[in-house]
Amino acid sequence: MENCTIRKIEKKDNQAVAQLIRSVFDEMEIPKVGTAYEDPYLDLMFEEYNKSKSAYFVVENKGKVVGCAGIAPLENGDSEICELQKMYFLPETRGLGIGAQMMEKCLNKAKEFGFEKCYIETMPFMHAAQKLYKKSGFEYLDAPMGNTGHSSCPVWMLKIL
Repeated sequence: MENCTIRKIEKKDNQAVAQLIRSVFDEMEIPKVGTAYEDPYLDLMFEEYNKSKSAYFVVENKGKVVGCAGIAPLENGDSEICELQKMYFLPETRGLGIGAQMMEKCLNKAKEFGFEKCYIETMPFMHAAQKLYKKSGFEYLDAPMGNTGHSSCPVWMLKIL
């Protein structure tokens, strides 16, 4: 995986990104209702993140998209809070430090956009993800923020940028 590149999503990546996200949901048996799986724009990620104060990145290895993550304003939340969204990696990409690089890229972009806090929702059994979030300075919350529509994600975390 030494040839990995993190870059902004392009229109041609839409299908690969949607496929990657769906495959991780299947692999980890993540509920499909009340999660990102149901988001209507899952097949149009380039367009969705081509909006103000939004950015989406892909990890590419030898021409294949092997990971992805993005940053966008928290839906129905305070304007100074962004959300780290749809951060997923294929099994062969995990445990190599690529998640930490992707996290850094997203958080730097969030600061560039002027956000003061970053919010994230995840699943209780996604231990590796939570370990990365904690290591990156995220802390657990007692309740969700904003209104993401992801009612099946019962773990909420926040980081001051």
